[in-house]
Amino acid sequence: MNTTRALAAAAALSLLAACAVEVPTYSPEKVLAHLWVKNSADYEALTRQVYGVATRDLDRFLADTSWSAMPGQTNAEDLPPDIILDVDETVINNVDFQVVFERPFTDRQLEMWDRAHEAKPVPGVVEFIKAAHEAGIATFFLTNRPCEKYPDEDDVCPQKQTVIDGIRELGIAVEPEFVSLALERPEWKGEKLIRRQLIARDYRIIMLIGDDFSDFVPCARKSVYAPCTQGATRASRAADVRKYEKYWGNGWYILPGPMHGLSLIHISEPTRL
Repeated sequence: MNTTRALAAAAALSLLAACAVEVPTYSPEKVLAHLWVKNSADYEALTRQVYGVATRDLDRFLADTSWSAMPGQTNAEDLPPDIILDVDETVINNVDFQVVFERPFTDRQLEMWDRAHEAKPVPGVVEFIKAAHEAGIATFFLTNRPCEKYPDEDDVCPQKQTVIDGIRELGIAVEPEFVSLALERPEWKGEKLIRRQLIARDYRIIMLIGDDFSDFVPCARKSVYAPCTQGATRASRAADVRKYEKYWGNGWYILPGPMHGLSLIHISEPTRL
């Protein structure tokens, strides 16, 4: 770690320590999820499998200019190809943070942690993005980390530079216009569909990659965000798995995400036997 980063880390850790932290109660299930991601060979094998399959599919989707991984995108044959990726647990591995700060944790805690620690990649992602870039494919990074000003900082959206720095630390080239945060624009809230639709105006989306159902399927959240008109349920999400069956492993590549995400909300819904 160089001197500049060491000083930044010290400052960030000081801010992290100053944050009011509610000591979480660690549930056995979540501890097991964290340890599985951190230590198991199975997790790394699965993520490398996902990115290996996606890498092998690059040439196929480049050659077939009629293909789009964005339902409803048509007449995109002449648009440049693009891949949309989630960030947390898709590109950046935050398991070390979540081992320390089990939910509920604040966005500020994650922000300070990221500034103080060098990012680690999800296994397989660096090689995959390198292959995509070498093939002339753009990569967009969509995260639901909120874009918001902190009272003690001048930047109106300091989180964006933190995400960009984290991606670059992995050895992945990225420019600010290819990174999108929730609330970066007022209409960019928890639903990523709006941002995917904007990208689809200028790019042929050949792949979606993420660790959460909502990284692929529109209106898959329990909370309602425009343009959705009602929240998802466990039953509606199960129906959407079948509705979009042709995309899974064929343009849509979902990574294991047991530590957080919408699945944890929906699997806890009561089951009628």
